[in-house]
Parts: sequence; C-alpha cells; structure tokens
Amino acid sequence: MTVLKTSMRNFVAHKGRMALSAIAVLLSVAFVCGTLVFTDTMNTTFDKLFQTTSSDVQVSAKGSSDTGETTSRTGKPPVMPASVVDEVRGAKGVAEAEGTVFSTSVTVVDRGLDKLSPSSGAPTIVGSWNGNDARTMKITSGAAPKGPGQVMVDADTADKHHLALGDEIGVITAVGTHHARVSGIAAFTVTNPGAAIFYLDTKTAQQTLIGRTGVYTNVNVTAAKGVSDAQLKRDVTAALGRGYKVQTAKEVADANQKSVQSFLNVMKYAMLGFAGIAFLVGIFLIINTFSMLVAQRTREIGLMRAIGSSRGQVNRSVLVEALLLGVLGSVLGVGAGVGIAVGLMKLMGQIGMHLSTDDLTVAWTTPALGLLLGVVVTVLSAYLPARRAGKVSPMAALRDVGAPADARAGIVRAVIGLVLTGAGAASLYAAAGADQAKSGSGWLGLGVVLTLIGFVVIGPLLAGGLIRVLGAVLLRIFGPVGRMAERNALRNPRRTGATGAALMIGLALVACLSVVGSSMVASATDQLDKTVGTDFIIQNDNGTPVVPQAVRAIKSTPGLARVTEYRPTLADFTTPDGKTLKDTDITAADPTYATDLRKETVAGDLKDAYLPDSMSVHEKFAEAHGIHVGSRIKVAFKDGSAARLTVRAITSSDDVIDQGAKYTSIATLAKYVPADRMPLDQLVFASAEDGRQDAAYKALRSALHEYPQYTVRDQTDYKQALKDQIGQLLNMIYGLLALAIIVAVLGVVNTLALSVVERTREIGLMRAIGLSRRQLRRMIRLESVVIAVFGALLGLGLGMGWGATAQKLLALEGLKVLEIPWPTIVTVFVASAFVGLFAALIPAFRAGRMNVLNAIATE
Repeated sequence: MTVLKTSMRNFVAHKGRMALSAIAVLLSVAFVCGTLVFTDTMNTTFDKLFQTTSSDVQVSAKGSSDTGETTSRTGKPPVMPASVVDEVRGAKGVAEAEGTVFSTSVTVVDRGLDKLSPSSGAPTIVGSWNGNDARTMKITSGAAPKGPGQVMVDADTADKHHLALGDEIGVITAVGTHHARVSGIAAFTVTNPGAAIFYLDTKTAQQTLIGRTGVYTNVNVTAAKGVSDAQLKRDVTAALGRGYKVQTAKEVADANQKSVQSFLNVMKYAMLGFAGIAFLVGIFLIINTFSMLVAQRTREIGLMRAIGSSRGQVNRSVLVEALLLGVLGSVLGVGAGVGIAVGLMKLMGQIGMHLSTDDLTVAWTTPALGLLLGVVVTVLSAYLPARRAGKVSPMAALRDVGAPADARAGIVRAVIGLVLTGAGAASLYAAAGADQAKSGSGWLGLGVVLTLIGFVVIGPLLAGGLIRVLGAVLLRIFGPVGRMAERNALRNPRRTGATGAALMIGLALVACLSVVGSSMVASATDQLDKTVGTDFIIQNDNGTPVVPQAVRAIKSTPGLARVTEYRPTLADFTTPDGKTLKDTDITAADPTYATDLRKETVAGDLKDAYLPDSMSVHEKFAEAHGIHVGSRIKVAFKDGSAARLTVRAITSSDDVIDQGAKYTSIATLAKYVPADRMPLDQLVFASAEDGRQDAAYKALRSALHEYPQYTVRDQTDYKQALKDQIGQLLNMIYGLLALAIIVAVLGVVNTLALSVVERTREIGLMRAIGLSRRQLRRMIRLESVVIAVFGALLGLGLGMGWGATAQKLLALEGLKVLEIPWPTIVTVFVASAFVGLFAALIPAFRAGRMNVLNAIATE
C-alpha cells in the first residue's frame, strides 16, 4: 500500500512531465483502435448491404464470378436463356423467380460527357429494375423506368452529380451508347458504400448490356414458406442440372464480402503496421522520460532506501507509475480512436464512399486490445529505468545528485551494438548479391531489423562522434552558446542516442521508400524509352476494355501510320513435358505489336509469333517446360476450341513491360474463338506518321470525345501517370509515418523539458554570471536542433542503405536503375532541423522564465 501511495504521489507531482509520454501512448493506442473500429464498421456496412440485397437463392450463368462481376475480357456478362426462369419456377419449394440483367463493365456519362462513376473506386452498375431491388430501395421521386427512354438513378449519385428528373444520361457498353432521361431517383434502405447504380427496364437493359433480348444474367429466387435456403438450392439445382451456378443468399453475401475483405485487410494491416512503428518510437520516449525522472530523483530514492525501502519496492514504485501512465494514456487513446474512426468515415465520404455512423462498430476486443497494448508497452518500456532505480545505493544517492554512470555497461552495449550492426550489414550485403528476389527478400528483412536494432543500441557511441562533428560544423559559429549546446547534448550520450533514435526510425523508412519509389519510376521510364516504339497508348484507367466502336474511331483518325490492338485472354496449356496449366495468360495482338514493343528474344524472331497458328513464350516458361523454337503447345482457349500452336520465338524474362507475356496473333485467336465470344481490346496502341505527332495527338483526343472513359496518352503522359501513381502511394505512406514522427518530436520536447528541470540550478548560475534569457533560449534551441539533425543523419543514411539494397532485388525483376531522390532527402534533412527548432520552443520559453534566485537555491 505504501508503494502505491508513493507512486501516486510521485505521478501527481510530475504530471506535467508525464503528459507528453501520455500523449505518445494516447496517439499510438488511438491509431490502433481507430483502425480496428473503422475496418469493423466497413465490414458491418458491407455485411448489411450484401445480406439485405441478396435473394433467397440466386441462379447465374456457369461462367460468372462468385461476386457477379462482369468479365472484363468481353465487356459483356455471361448470360443464360430466358427459359431458365420458367424451369426455376417449376422447381419444388419456389414461391417466385424473376430474371434480371446487370453489368459492371459500363461507363455512364451526363449530357456534357462527364463521367458519373464514383471517385472512390466503387463500381458503376447498370441493371434491370426488379422486385428484389424494389424490396431494398425506396423511390424518393419520379417513377421506375418504363420503356427505352427512361432510367432511374440511386439517390447518392444523383446528389453528388446534381442529377434531376428529366436530365439526359448516356450508358456506354460493349454494345454501344444508349441515351435515356432520368425518370426516378431511388434511395437505399441500407447504407450504400459508394457504388453508382442505374436502372433500366428489363428489355432495354438486355438490349443495352447484351445486345439482344431473351437472356438474363441472374435469376432471383424466393423460397416458399417454410423452405430453407439450403433446401431451395438443392431443389433448384435438381431442376436445372449442373449447368448453372446456384448460390444461397449467404453464399452470395460471403463471396461479395470476401472480395471486399481482401482490400480491407490490406488497409487494416498496413495502418496497424504504422501504429506499431509509432509504438516503437513511443518506447524510446517512455524510456527516456523514466530514465530522466529516476536520475532527477536519485537523492529521493536514496533517502527511501536509507529509511528501509527495499530494491523491489523502489522498482515496483516506478513500475506502478508506468502502469498509471499506461492506463491513463490507453483509456484516452481508446476514446480518441473512436473519434479517429468517425473522422476516417467522414474522409471516405468526401471521396464518395458513404459510411453511416449508425453502423459504427466497437467490438469489445478493440478497447481491450488498445488497453492491453498501451499498458504492456508502457510498463515494459519503464522496466529498465525501474531496475536502474532499484540499484541506487543509499550512500551513493546521499553523496551524489544523479545516478552514477555504469562504464562497464556502456562498453558491453557498444560491443553488442557493433555486432548487431555488423550482422545487419552482412545480411544486406547478402541480399544485394542474391540471385533470386525471393531468397534476397529474406536477407533484406533480416538486415533491416538487425541494422535498426544495432543503430539503436550503438546510438550513444555514435552520438559522441557525430555530435562533435555537427558541433564543429553548425554550433561553433554561435560562439560560447553553441559550445554549451554541444556539451549539453554530449552530457548524456545514452539520452541523446535514444532521443535521436526515435526520430531515426521514421526518417529511415521515409528515405528507404523514397529511394525505392524513385528507382521504380526511373527504371520504368528507362524501359519505356528503350522498348516502347509507339507514340500513343489508349486505355480505360479502371481496367474495363475498349469497345469496338471506340477502336473504329481510333482507326479512322487521320495522321496515324498504324494502330495495334491488344487482347489478353486465358487458355489451358498442355506443354511438351505433359503438364496441363489451367487458366494461363496469353496475349493476342496485331503483328505490329512486335514493332510497338521491342522485346528482346533469346531464340527465334518475335514477328514470326504472329504467323498463323504460332506463338511465343518467355524464357523462364520455356526452361520450366522444356520448350524450344519449333515446339508445339496445345492451347485450349476460354470460350473457344483447342489449337496446337508452334513456338516461333522465346522472349527474355528480364524486362518490366509485359513481363512474362506469351503472344499470338488476333487472327489466330479469331480462328478458334467465335466472334461473339472474342475478348475486347484491353489497350490500343497508335503511332503517328512521321512529323505529325502533335496533330495526331489532338486528332485522337477529338476522335474519342464521345468516349470519355478512355484516356489518350503519349509517352510523356504515360511516364507522368506512372510517377503520379507511385507518388500518391508514397504520399499516403508518408502521411501514416507522420504519426511516428510526431511521437518522435514529442520525445525531443520531453527530453529537453526534463533536461531543463534537471539543470535548473546550473541554469540559474549561468543566468547569475551574465547569460541573457535570449542566449539561454538559443542554447536550448541549438541543443534541440543538433539532436534532431543527429537523428536525421542516422535515419536518412540507414534508409538510403535499405533502399539501395531493395533496388538490387528489384533489378532481378527488371527494375535496374538506382535513383537517389536527393531533393527529397535534402528537404527531409532541412525539415529535421526545423523540427528540432520547433520542439525546443516550449522548453526554451520555460527556461527563460525561471527566477534566477529560486533556480540557484534548487537542490
């Protein structure tokens, strides 16, 4: 009980000094809890949507996906004849059956040809208005579509794009463009996470999406009273046979949820990873805080020992303070986490994914995990300072102010740090020299962990050398004040090393990712320059195919020397070694593609792969299956018949663009796949006549004005798009890493604040002999800057080493250019100095306000 009272009294007495550590715990716990609440809420939202919108049993064509997505290769969904509806109605246990049509391979535009697709990446769906939809949606204005001139739109899309009754829209599909006017607006009875949905009447939907009537993509089946979904599925399957896909409502919902879950899991674990980094940085802050508090209370601890307190009691006293800090920070963090989740939901709403706070889901495991993490991390972080407190002897404490240094421990620490750093460097060297990316990635991961730990352990040793160098370069110009700042930073190398290490971790990751991202862009740009021989690339950025009418518009554009169509598809391969490879990619293209993409061959001539009944394979595939030029491969095309194709060329596997591709001609594909099942173009390439590039570029954009879903890019545009994509990803990662950097800045603030308290008497004496307030504040600011720059040097150096090693592995995949983004590195380095300056503002201000006499009188 005495230990608890002492701990409580000390905690309250030093509440100001504990505040920043509590904020670090709060931020880390809040990020974990916010991530979990946000992803759980999204799961709840999608669960409700899928469960509510699914019929008791759904029948679809055999080739359809589990989620019902339209196949992107043909631009049309798989269909079944209308007679299936009558067969289903005749099945046992069926109360009602209704045929429906829908597609996601569509683009919808307004009268000004602006796309009405969601900006969040959610699908655009066009389908027939049916009884199942009428059960889950409420018409808020107008009426359901009747006839080819009418369309109904969901309320969220109408609000976002300011659509009103009577407005004209266009539905662009593989069949053509259908124009209609808005006849009604319908709102979901559950939350719509952001899909844009448009309804046509059944006959119009069939004609618009499929090109003919008398077919359906799905049949929604309602069970008779007392019949379970599982029994209904068995009855319907018995009536139809095995030629169709029959799923219960739960199976449809689970399939849809599984497709969403993969995205949610990536986001969830990525954000939790960054929260873990913030926790790691927070550990340094907490260790520093308690180490300094223990040092400042050495005399007090010695007195406690002198009057009978045992080492265990002193140890427990410090750990109880840490427990109180962990509980307080974690409880506040859990509450802040819910706030972060709500903020993320609002942010998603800004980009088009609507999430209702009515679905806010806080599972009991979330606060439990947040509290457990916060408390455990805090107590473990305080364990070493607590042990150090327990080792203080009564006599040493009464003689000294401050804990005695342990020189032997410093030597052991330096040796361990050097060994770990050396082992990490050896692992990175092994990764850089690896022959395969898979094995090298293991060495890279080990090297990153070991060098990081090694630099943390060896931090005090590095601090002694680097601070002196930085002092000579940065601080000496400030005269005596600069020299005092240098000595203050060197006074406790362990403290300086820990403070710098907290900043080092975040900046090391920033530097590493910057090097990797810049190298990827530079490598891809280099490959484009070396291999791409076409002027223009036309594609839909959401991956849907290029419709035939758009291809015709491209081919009729004046000023073009050639147009190349590019159609990836799937086939089952039977190779010469007797193996059958299911659903293997093969790309059908025009013969001019051999000119548009200059791929290196190791055998044969790539142009010959476009001869009748011919193909090419890449080097690794050929080696794995004993294939050489002249070998014959049985290729069973999806939606078509089997062919025996002769291998005319073997391409190098050491490239980036179209890596691992196998080619044949569109003419060969058309020989074995019926015209109505032919895949559409995924990309179209065009090259201008000599000297007419600019005119052809403008003409192409004009020709595709009626098809706003497609983007025309020249090589400069394509490189910029690639750079922008990687840049957006890096910016998002930097934003998440900012949490760790904020915690590191709190660590600098806390270290300086406690350091000022520790040096109260010294500051008073310096003020008494003539040091001005301005000089005192400058000294503290310079000390902060040099600590921040020290951490930045370690982090940026370490991160560039990691990034350069990672690039060596990327080179095995064809990304061979190493590029160090010096502008980014220099900017981060300079920003670190400003971070140090900012972190010192409050401690310097407080130091300047000290009463000189009171400071001198401080024990």
